[in-house]
Amino acid sequence: MDGAGLVAAARSGLAEVADPRRAPEMQRYMKSDMPFRGVPKPARAKLVRAVFTDHPVTTRDEWAAAAAELWREAEYREERYVALDLLGHKPYTRWRDVALLPLYEEFVLTGAWWDFVDELANRHIGALLAAHPDELTPIMRAWATDPDRWKRRVAVICQLSAKDDTDLDLLTHAIESTTDDPDFFLRKGIGWALRQYARVDPGWVRHFVDTHPDLSPLSRREALKHL
Repeated sequence: MDGAGLVAAARSGLAEVADPRRAPEMQRYMKSDMPFRGVPKPARAKLVRAVFTDHPVTTRDEWAAAAAELWREAEYREERYVALDLLGHKPYTRWRDVALLPLYEEFVLTGAWWDFVDELANRHIGALLAAHPDELTPIMRAWATDPDRWKRRVAVICQLSAKDDTDLDLLTHAIESTTDDPDFFLRKGIGWALRQYARVDPGWVRHFVDTHPDLSPLSRREALKHL
């Protein structure tokens, strides 16, 4: 069992490959209160491959605990990125089950920004919804009406990769539940979700937009961008 070693190696590795000159600009771009180390994504990807190979975990509890520690005790934003990398690491796919949803929810609520939330929605919660629709669909329907805007954004965009398997009832419910919210990220998310499904069924999206005059101009413009 090497969860502690993985966490320590990730932190020290980020420090080693950090470029402090880039950190302030990365923080400004992300409008983040949490500082950056200054590690670009390609360098982080190379680092996590080595760290995850050198420090394999052998139990689901150890894996989840390591990700939670990286997230909760993060001093730099890249540590939280590594936590998400660990949760998405392919050799541990067998552990990505419904029981992980409370951890995803914690990360959505405490991350509370588009870089974290979009990764969680698309790579993690969306995959869970596809694998366990009976359990996840009612939860996503509930998230669609949650007071928290980021949970609502997850409900709207969690099917970006579903293609022909998109649950249109869920998509419609998620969008209609939040069309009156002026929040930029919700309106942008609605447009993104519709634009993505237009790749599958452009006629459905045109009809949806035409029959929902309450959609914001931003959502409408994004939805019809490639039509």
